[in-house]
Amino acid sequence: MQWPEELMFMKNSRAVQKRSTLRLDGKIVVITGTTSGVGKAAAIRFAQGGAHLVMICRNAAKARTLQDDLIRNYQVPVNVLIADFTDLESIRAVARAIAAQYQRIDVLIHNVGIHRTHKVILAEGYDEVFLVNHLAPFLLNCLLLPTMVRSPKSRILYVNSEGHRFSTVHPDDLQWKCHRYTGLKGYGAAKTAQLLTIWEFDEMLKPYEVRITAMHPGAVKSSVGHDNGGFYAWYAQHVLSHFLGDPSCSGEALYYLATTKEQTVNSARFYNQTVEEKPAAHALDRTLGKVVFAQSLQLVGLGVLELDGRKQHEDTV
Repeated sequence: MQWPEELMFMKNSRAVQKRSTLRLDGKIVVITGTTSGVGKAAAIRFAQGGAHLVMICRNAAKARTLQDDLIRNYQVPVNVLIADFTDLESIRAVARAIAAQYQRIDVLIHNVGIHRTHKVILAEGYDEVFLVNHLAPFLLNCLLLPTMVRSPKSRILYVNSEGHRFSTVHPDDLQWKCHRYTGLKGYGAAKTAQLLTIWEFDEMLKPYEVRITAMHPGAVKSSVGHDNGGFYAWYAQHVLSHFLGDPSCSGEALYYLATTKEQTVNSARFYNQTVEEKPAAHALDRTLGKVVFAQSLQLVGLGVLELDGRKQHEDTV
């Protein structure tokens, strides 16, 4: 059977996934959102591989518990930093702390994400889903790039989603005043914006051989969306969870993408776990991507990006 290109994600989700047995002893790995789901599975897998973990979390108590477990079970260094991804100043603070403490980062994994069944506009005017899924990770990525480029062959991984296929991003209507909002559309727009900026990041990182890519973690159990009210929580626990897999497979996929030396894993690509596939057409629009990138810089308060003392991108919006 020849699958239509737009439905290949259904076939790929059932494919045999690749694994890596390479070690990361002494490598510094920064992961956001590690207290549950995909992020926790990734933290466990990278600890098993010997990495020095830096976990950026919102819930301090859960983070400390996981930190203790990882140190006890795998005897690896584990540091915890607290940040709120609905607060850009919190992101700036955690980026400053990382830059001050670490001379290099070998792997950076952007995992934090939320899903809302309805539109939530925060006091600052941001759509919450767009802020948490795109703008906050975008800012963190920009601020950590000077540290990333100090480590040759370092890798940046975004936990994206097949959900990007549900909607494009509307740069002139980020508050959804002119377009009808649904949970799937809001989530899809944020994940599309994330993908569009990855292609632009890749262009500026090529001279430094820093690889940046995105992956769908698979249909696995997570806490994304669990604070959307009692009915949604009940539905997720008693109905949806029966159709979802264990997030350990996502941790394995992230570990593979971060460590493999296979030439089949390239920068500026989208993977369904470890299987490369083509994103939706709207997520490949480089003209739109340049607009979204420049607008994102403006929204997070950055005018010019500098890597290794050289200007890389100016806000042109």
